[in-house]
Amino acid sequence: MFVLHDSQNLQILHKSLEKSIPESIKVYGAIFNIKNKNPFKMEVLVDAWPDYQTVITRPQKQEMKDDQDHYTNTYHIFTKAPDKLEEVLSCSQVINWEQTFQIQGCQKGLDEAIRKVATSKSVQVDYVKTMLFIPELLKKHETSSNDKMEFFEMHKVDDNNKKINFSNMFLDTSHAGLINEHWAFGKNERSLKYIERCLQDFLGFGVLGPEGELVSWVVMEQSCELRMGYTIPKYRNQGNMSQIICHLKKYLSQKEIPFYIHAADNHEKHLQALKNVGYKFCPCGWHQWKCTPKKCC
Repeated sequence: MFVLHDSQNLQILHKSLEKSIPESIKVYGAIFNIKNKNPFKMEVLVDAWPDYQTVITRPQKQEMKDDQDHYTNTYHIFTKAPDKLEEVLSCSQVINWEQTFQIQGCQKGLDEAIRKVATSKSVQVDYVKTMLFIPELLKKHETSSNDKMEFFEMHKVDDNNKKINFSNMFLDTSHAGLINEHWAFGKNERSLKYIERCLQDFLGFGVLGPEGELVSWVVMEQSCELRMGYTIPKYRNQGNMSQIICHLKKYLSQKEIPFYIHAADNHEKHLQALKNVGYKFCPCGWHQWKCTPKKCC
């Protein structure tokens, strides 16, 4: 495989991948950010051009300086030829199997090749599968030329029939510690640095409770996925997350930024909330393989 540098070719590739959404959404979203200032300093590999079969996005070599940082060391993969993927992944010029890293994709067919190569390289694989949701197309009357987020206020009533005010805000790096504390894939120093970087370069949005505290939030990452979503237990089942994902759907669609969400299949209320505000379930699923060299285990 080789790195595709030319901006015009990247645009052609990006447009081509649109036809393969949702399976290509991880790579599609990453290339969107690569084309737009490339804040995570990533690059795009293809096996051939223009008749490609496999596309991989990954950080540039100088970014993967910490061998244990699987948050930074992340590869996004889309392939039209899963039967040839094992050969691609085996190449040390494509994947650095000496590091701890992640592979993310939205194709179940990636699993066999990843596991075969990992076994041959004495690498442990920890696999996670969740449900993938992408937004339904917005109706024309829902979109606007206004570039600003439409801020909302919610008025709720407590047990004493007293009105409580909730508001919303864009997040910044000062919120990273709280988000890291509650992120199922985080809770460590490397994940904290990763979250800080996401908040510095991408959109983070949350709901503030009646005392001005952050009670519900979502953060975008380097492949345009809305992740790290969480609501403080005290404020669950009050519509906070539904409000966030509904408003982000409008805002990101206005700005023509691709976006999508994954959710565990045992979070029934969360899944229903996504469907209620116009997100479509994708049978291909969301997949992550965390690969750790056994000498590092």
